[in-house]
Amino acid sequence: MTLATGTKLGPYEILAPLGAGGMGEVYRARDPRLKREVAIKVLPASFSQDADRLRRFEQEAEAAGGLNHPNITAVYDLGSADGAPYIVTELLEGETLRSRLAAGALPVRKAIDYAIQTARGLAAAHEKGIVHRDLKPENLFLTRDGRVKILDFGLAKLKAETGEDGRTDLKTVSGTEPGVVLGTMGYMSPEQVRGRIADRRSDIFAFGAIFYEMLSGQRAFRGDTAADTITAILTKEPPDLSQTNKEIHPGIDRILRHCLEKNPEERFDSARDLAFDLEALSGVSTPAAAAAIESRSARRRGLLPLIAAGALAVGAAAGLVAGKRVWSRPPPSFHQLTFRRGVIASARFAPDGRTVLYTAGWEGKPLEIFVNRLESPESRPFGLADAEVLAISRSGEMAVSVGRHIVAAFTRSGTLAQMSVSAGTAPRDIAEDVQWADWAPNGGSLAVVRDLGGRNRLEFPTGKVLYETAGWISHPRVSPKGDLIGFVDHPARGDDGGKVRVVDLSGKSTLLTESFETVQGLAWSPGGREIWFTAAPTGGNRALWAVTPTGRSRLLARGTAPLTIQDVSADGRVLMLQDTSRLGMVVRLAGEEKERDLSWLDWSLAADLSPDGRTLLFFEAGEGGGAGYSVYLRKTDGSSAVRLGEGAPGTLSPDGKWVLSLLHPSSDSQVALFPTGSGEARKLPRDGLSIQRPDWLPDGKHILFTANEAGHGARVYVQDLAGGRPRALTPEGYRSFRWTISPDGKFFAASGPDRRIYLYPLQGGEPTALAGLSGLDIPIRWSADRRSLYVYQRGELPARVYQVDVATGRKQLWRELMPADSAGVTDIVVVCPTPDGSSYVYSYARILSNLYVVEGLK
Repeated sequence: MTLATGTKLGPYEILAPLGAGGMGEVYRARDPRLKREVAIKVLPASFSQDADRLRRFEQEAEAAGGLNHPNITAVYDLGSADGAPYIVTELLEGETLRSRLAAGALPVRKAIDYAIQTARGLAAAHEKGIVHRDLKPENLFLTRDGRVKILDFGLAKLKAETGEDGRTDLKTVSGTEPGVVLGTMGYMSPEQVRGRIADRRSDIFAFGAIFYEMLSGQRAFRGDTAADTITAILTKEPPDLSQTNKEIHPGIDRILRHCLEKNPEERFDSARDLAFDLEALSGVSTPAAAAAIESRSARRRGLLPLIAAGALAVGAAAGLVAGKRVWSRPPPSFHQLTFRRGVIASARFAPDGRTVLYTAGWEGKPLEIFVNRLESPESRPFGLADAEVLAISRSGEMAVSVGRHIVAAFTRSGTLAQMSVSAGTAPRDIAEDVQWADWAPNGGSLAVVRDLGGRNRLEFPTGKVLYETAGWISHPRVSPKGDLIGFVDHPARGDDGGKVRVVDLSGKSTLLTESFETVQGLAWSPGGREIWFTAAPTGGNRALWAVTPTGRSRLLARGTAPLTIQDVSADGRVLMLQDTSRLGMVVRLAGEEKERDLSWLDWSLAADLSPDGRTLLFFEAGEGGGAGYSVYLRKTDGSSAVRLGEGAPGTLSPDGKWVLSLLHPSSDSQVALFPTGSGEARKLPRDGLSIQRPDWLPDGKHILFTANEAGHGARVYVQDLAGGRPRALTPEGYRSFRWTISPDGKFFAASGPDRRIYLYPLQGGEPTALAGLSGLDIPIRWSADRRSLYVYQRGELPARVYQVDVATGRKQLWRELMPADSAGVTDIVVVCPTPDGSSYVYSYARILSNLYVVEGLK
C-alpha cells in the first residue's frame, strides 16, 4: 500500500515517501513521543499474506534490533497497523553506495575507509551469529558525515536451516530461476548460487565484490544473463585492478582475492581479521608493505595473539604457513625497567649494551637524566637536571640538550652539549636551539635538526643542510654505515602525523612509507638493514613497524597502549616506551572558585570558548576521535558533547552559528564550515594550499589562515567566504595565531621569520613589532578593552599567562595554570580566556610512561 502524507501508522505520522524495495516501502515519519524523525519500512499488502516473507521481515527486526554498532542502522520499533507490519529505524541523511558509484570508482583512500567501516559492522553482526546474506551497494548507506551504515538485515540468517544434504531450506524468490536462493545476483557467493549454506564467509565474499567495485568502478562478476553471471561467480576471477586503476597496489588486490576465493575455507575466516588488515593497509600502501600485511594476515590465522609485559599484545610472532607445515619463532620478551609515576622523554643504551640512560620527570618534577642497569630495578640520578639525553656514541660520548623547553606541540629545543657517560665533567656547549641530534658511527660529528628562517632543517654534519621543510622533522638517526639518515617527516607543525624518509649524504631523500596519523620514535635495526619506527595509521595506538631503505614494510609488534621505540643495541635489544597518553581540558567559569575537568574522550584539545563562557569548542585527536579526528561542541555546564563532524576545529564564528574545521590536518588540509545548529556543512576549495590555524574575521564573512604552498614557506592569507582565491597578506616566513585578530578587524598577531611577534595590518602595510614579547611568547586573545593581549609561553609549568599592553609592552601576570594532579603533565597545550578574563579553558598533556627492554624482535 502507498501511504499519504499525514497518515498515522501506530503512533507515527507519515511525512513523505523515501523509496521502495523488495522488502517493502520506506517513509520518512515523525515520532511525536520523542520529537524525532524516523524511517519506517512497511511490508506491502501483497506480501503480508505470505508467511515466508512475513517471517523474514520479522527476522530483519529481530536481527538488526539486537545490534548496537555505529556502522549498522539502529532499529527502534516493530509494529503492525491495519494488517501491515512495519519496522522503525533511525533516519539517515545521505545516499547509498550504489548512488555514489554512479559517478565511477572511488578514490583509493575513501574506498578503504568505507571498506573498513563495513567490515567493522559485519564483524559486530557476525559475532552475534547474524549473517546478512544480501550485502550489495544498495544496502550500504553513506551518511553526510562520512559514516557507512549497513541496511536491511531482512535476509539475515539467525541460525542454520539445513537439510541432511547440506542445502538451505529457504525458498527461492518468486520470479527468479529455479535454484537461485535469496540474495542479489552479482554479489552472491558460490555457495549461495549453489543453494548451500551461507555463513559469515558468504558476507565476506559479497564484501569483496563491493570493494572491487568501489576501487574499479566495474562489477566484479557480470554477464548478459543470470546464467552468465552465475558462471562468472563459480568459475572466473575479476580482472586485475591494475587494468582500471593504476593507483592500486598489489597488496590491496591480494586482500580482495582472499575475500573472493571460490572455496569459503580459503577466505578470511572473520570480518574482524579483514577489518584489522584493512586498517593496517590504510596507513601503509607501498607495494611491498601491502604484501607484508597480506602475509601477516595468513600468519595470524595460524597463530594465537601473543601477550607479554602485562598487557602488551605482541603481533610480532611470525609464523609462516605453507601447505600443511607451520613454523613459528618464540615471542619477544619484555622486561620492565621503570616503576615510578611520570613521563619519560628519551632513553638510550650506553656502549656496553647493559647500561641505560634515560630522561624522566617523576611525580610532577622537572626532567632530569637517570641511569639504570638491566639487571636492576633501581635507577639513580645521573647528576644533570633540566637536561635530556639525545644520543650516545660508540665511544661513550653523550649528546644532551640543556635548558630544554617546548617550542611547539611534540617539539622541544635547547642548547646541544657534549659530555661523557661516565659523568664527572660538565657538559660542553656545541650549538643553540637544537631540537634533535644523533651521532655518526665514528662519533666525530652530529646530525642535528633546528629551525632557520621559518624552515625546519636536517643538517649533517652540523651546518650542511640535507633536507628542509615548512613542516617539521623528528627522530633523525644515522645508519650504522653512516651513509643514510632516517627520520620522520611531518607535513604540519603541531601535528605528529607523518611519513618515514631517508636522505643520503648528497641530500637525495627517499620516501619510505605512506602517511601515518601519528609517528614517534625511530631507530636502525642491528646491521642497518631496516628502520624500526612506531606509528599508527589511525588513532593514537602506535605499533612497531619496520621498513627497508627500499620501502619494504612489515609490522613487528602491537600493544594495548601506544609504543615509542627509543634505541636498539648492537645485539638487538630494544628500548621501548609504553605510554598512557591523553589530553585533558580544564575550565573555570565566572564566579566559580575551582577548576573543573571537562575532558571528553582521550585527546580533548580545546579550540575556542564563547565570550560568555557557556560554549566550548574542542576536538578529539586520539583513538576516540578516529580517522581524521572529530569536532565537538559542549556546554560548560557539563552536559554531553555533540559531534559536529570530522576534522580539527578552528574557532567559533562571531555570531556563534558556525565552526571552522580543518579536514585532514596532517596532510592535504581543507577548510570546512559546520553549523552549530541547523544547516548544511560546506567545504572551501583547496587551492593547492596546506592550511593551518583558520580563524574568523570579526565581520563573519572572511577567514584568516596560515598556509604553505608547494615549494614555498608559510604565509598568512585571507579568504572571502563568498568566493574567490585566497589573498596572501604577508611574505614567506610569517605565521598567524588563532584568536588574535583585533576586535576592529584591522590587525592580526603573527610570528615573523626572525621569531619576533608582530601586529600585521590586514589592509596592507608594514608590520609593527610588539614590545615586551619574545619569540617564545604565544598571543592567545585580545582583552575586552582592546588595549592588551593575553600571552603565555609553551613549556613553562605551571603556565604563566600575562596581559601585555600593546602600546607599551608592559607585562602583568594574570594567572598561573596547572592541573591539581601534576604527575606526568608535560605541557599546557592551549590556553583560551574570554576577553573579559572572567572565564577560561586550557588543555594539558599528560603522559605516564614505563620503560621496557625488549629481546627477541627480528
